[in-house]
Amino acid sequence: MDIINQTNRTMLFEEINPEKLDLITLVGDVKGIDSLSDDKIKEINEHLLVRSFDEFLDKFSPTVYSFYNAVNQKVMYTLKKPDGIADDAISEIKIDQSNDFLKMLFTLIDTKRSQGITNVDFKFENLLDMISPKKVMDDIRQVRKEIHYLYGQYEKLDDGDPKKLDLGDKLNIMFEDASKNYNNVMAMLPLAIEDIKTRLLLGGAQEENQSEAIQIGMLTIGENGELKIIEAPKSDSRELMVLDENSGSGLMGVFADDYESISETPSSYVKDLVVRTFCPLPAVHNEIDIETEVQNYNTYLEFYKNAKDDFVKTVKPLVEKILGVKMFFDQYVTKNKGMQPAMLITNTKLDMLVKSSNIPRLETYLNTVNAKNDFTDTIWFGIVPSIDMEAGAKAKVTRERFRGNEKIVKQDGNTMESLTMLLQVVKDFKVQIFFSFSTGEETTFNSMATAGIDKYIDKCGVLVRKEFSEFAIPCIPNFTIIPKDKSGVVIDSRMLQTEDGVKLSQEKEDILKLWIEGVYVGASYVAAGIVAAYQCPEYLREAFKVVSREYPGVRFDIEAGENGLRAVTTMAKEISGFTNNIKDSINRKNFGFVFSSENAQIQGKDIKRITVYKARSLAMAEDGFDPIYKTLVSTYIERILRFQTGDFKHDNIVKFFSNNPSSQKSKWLSTRGFVNSIIQDGDDMSYIIDDKSNLCHIDLIFNGNVKNLEVTITKGTTPVKA
Repeated sequence: MDIINQTNRTMLFEEINPEKLDLITLVGDVKGIDSLSDDKIKEINEHLLVRSFDEFLDKFSPTVYSFYNAVNQKVMYTLKKPDGIADDAISEIKIDQSNDFLKMLFTLIDTKRSQGITNVDFKFENLLDMISPKKVMDDIRQVRKEIHYLYGQYEKLDDGDPKKLDLGDKLNIMFEDASKNYNNVMAMLPLAIEDIKTRLLLGGAQEENQSEAIQIGMLTIGENGELKIIEAPKSDSRELMVLDENSGSGLMGVFADDYESISETPSSYVKDLVVRTFCPLPAVHNEIDIETEVQNYNTYLEFYKNAKDDFVKTVKPLVEKILGVKMFFDQYVTKNKGMQPAMLITNTKLDMLVKSSNIPRLETYLNTVNAKNDFTDTIWFGIVPSIDMEAGAKAKVTRERFRGNEKIVKQDGNTMESLTMLLQVVKDFKVQIFFSFSTGEETTFNSMATAGIDKYIDKCGVLVRKEFSEFAIPCIPNFTIIPKDKSGVVIDSRMLQTEDGVKLSQEKEDILKLWIEGVYVGASYVAAGIVAAYQCPEYLREAFKVVSREYPGVRFDIEAGENGLRAVTTMAKEISGFTNNIKDSINRKNFGFVFSSENAQIQGKDIKRITVYKARSLAMAEDGFDPIYKTLVSTYIERILRFQTGDFKHDNIVKFFSNNPSSQKSKWLSTRGFVNSIIQDGDDMSYIIDDKSNLCHIDLIFNGNVKNLEVTITKGTTPVKA
């Protein structure tokens, strides 16, 4: 570990935010240069390297842009900042921890993880309504409660009191968050919807969602002893208001002033709405134009539903990338941080990066970080998600009798051709690429449990028996966060005006619902995440007793023994398991990095997480395909050998493999009993030096299987006898 201090830096070949810098731009023109300067590498790391999910959100600030189209009266959303539209006409929606859609998905993942329930039994609908106006309002009520509490404390203290100033700072931050939405009509709509509902349905039985005309009254006993509720005198309601003003009027004034000073186009309706939302008064407005309010409510609701629908469809591909990055970092679960995984994001589309004009830039970058004896910035792994899967031929329909699925052109996919070009480049720099296929129902656990793995094997046929095959790792199946058929979100019901007042309609056609159409995470993120995690000895120590702190996890074979049941993913189980036929097929073909959602136990404890079943590359072996650790160990040994022999000097190679107790080979042989030992029981290393061709042939033996490594010797001035 003192020579190579990390074996898990991972490169994500994906565009996150087109407005931020990317690898092609940062590397720049490389004509006539073989390597980038240290300053340039530092600059690339400052912009593109992240060590945690929070740092990722901070550096890349994923954003959706929205603007209003007066022609079709719609909100338009786009992932690229639209050209030709004035900046003040575009709203930027940051997709971060406080975004309701992302917040809902995180809650869902955490809940599913803690419950360990398969998709078929999990109550998705209980969490999906987190993006409905009602739940948005619940969050605001919590903020409101905190603001009122802090403001109450603030008012009690003397001016200049340090504690008062601290509270003032806290209040400023809370107001800042609240005020971000004053100019965002879309963010104000859930407030307006819930506000009208509260005022019109006041006093109605909540579960019946209807109300009658209201007149605040007081309970009295009449002349003959009868109980009566009579209209409360006006002065009483005035006193009520005065009472409230003592505690809240200051805050009301602050919100009213704040709105007027920040809003670009102030509206008295929105100002009242902001004040009512954050400082509700107990006094009832007797004069409500019910017809207008009902009409407003239904218009707002319809508009909100359609806008939310369009927003979700636009943001989904971006959200799936964000979740992928989160899942990559989530796999590293350890109390003591050691070799923490880091991710370098190219922030450009793969097909752009592998254009013939841009490949020299990628090569120069990799040559700088991967072809030196300084391993701080070395890239070991890569992630390429969303490789296009061509669907089988569909029956042609000349006339649509029933409404079917709309044919959506999949955006943001990567082609097999682009992946092949990338592999062609990275093989020379020994970067192992984890790739997964387009997300959707066709690439889930469910689909694989019924259809098997043949379609994946066929798709990868073009990558087999190539020079780069050992660096290509197909990851299957993808993970389902929300299944397509359980992704309906009820926004609310339309309001009806009746003779007795108003009520929320119970008719099916009046219930407004949007469909998220499923949310998925590419298997390559989780596969790279778990392999990057188990490179760290501290991570391995959480699950295994015998771990050496001296070595990374390059020789850790997750398929061996119970390793796969100890080093599990953080993903919750999805299905009850694969059939024996499917498992036999997977075991026979030994293909790919395969995840499993099986019932399993270790030391009497149920495993409720998804585990790794196979970890293979596309390099052919006698029994199918080679385990990924073989390539990783080979790369590791070659790098250590280059470092310790001064770039493969003849006499130093002899010393490296000698039986002298201080040789590197002897040290590795003497530390064989660990789960992460470089040479394990049944392994061996031997070498032959061919003076004629000036090559050193190294045979790495893993459990009886031989892997060849070949290095070119640097000739010394005097011949050395072995």
